[in-house]
Amino acid sequence: MTYRRDGEKGLKMPEDKIPKITIPYLHKKKQQGEKIVALTAYDFPTAKIVDEAGIDLILVGDSLGMVVLGYENTIPVTMEEMIHHTKAVVRAAKRPLIVGDMPYFSFHMSVDETVRNASRFLKEAGAQAVKIEGASQKRLKLIETLVEAEIPVMGHVGLTPQSIYHLGQFKVKGKEIEEAKKIMQNAEDLEKAGVFSIVLECIPMELAREITLKRNVPTIGIGAGPHCDGQILVFHDLVGYANGYLPKFVKKYVDIHGSLNKAIREYIEDVKEGTFPDDSKSYHLKKKEVLEQILEKKEKK
Repeated sequence: MTYRRDGEKGLKMPEDKIPKITIPYLHKKKQQGEKIVALTAYDFPTAKIVDEAGIDLILVGDSLGMVVLGYENTIPVTMEEMIHHTKAVVRAAKRPLIVGDMPYFSFHMSVDETVRNASRFLKEAGAQAVKIEGASQKRLKLIETLVEAEIPVMGHVGLTPQSIYHLGQFKVKGKEIEEAKKIMQNAEDLEKAGVFSIVLECIPMELAREITLKRNVPTIGIGAGPHCDGQILVFHDLVGYANGYLPKFVKKYVDIHGSLNKAIREYIEDVKEGTFPDDSKSYHLKKKEVLEQILEKKEKK
């Protein structure tokens, strides 16, 4: 029987007793009023930590373009990059439901290309679902086609980062009556199209509450207040991996950037002063005579 480790706390329950998170399980959590907890992850070590902590859902978000690859926004992210990172996450995380984010221009050309790209997340990368931004009529038809093709889809309304050039800047959506009504209708349309859940990003908490009450599928909030069925944050924001701007809705639970910076500065200092590596961090010959023999042979040559 194998066990999973929990940092320095020792052994937890057997892995074969921990259920694999499924879409029906998430729906059951909504029905029972239990919160769904989600995070992004983009690589093997991060996904392993997130999995061991007990997260329900991992989104391999196209936000990796900014937090991992250094792009200005999510627009440059390619399918190849998304598949590459999703594979790494799947290799590490065994319990959470893993969702691959459809990057910009992976679902904009044709229905056939959209299905082909979405299927790669399941067939090549090993994810269990994909996420698509927006709820236009064309987008809804694409979602219906994907669901018909047995590809589970997570919807996404409110602020849609892939629309950054159209929006001009990231800002809260749904503050005005007409925009709020549109977002509510979008959520309803997405449910009818067959999505298994809906991300609500950067909308007023009152609006998110109404959507959550009216929809049968789970809502996952990010900057949408406490009334959603679940919450998601970008891993790097939660752990303070960067020291730049953080949105209002982010809670930074630890300052990893500061800790890593401190550790690296101490390492630099130790190397410069000659205190690392010391005797305890070095290997030794088993016998002093070995060195004498090595030097003796060299002198004879």
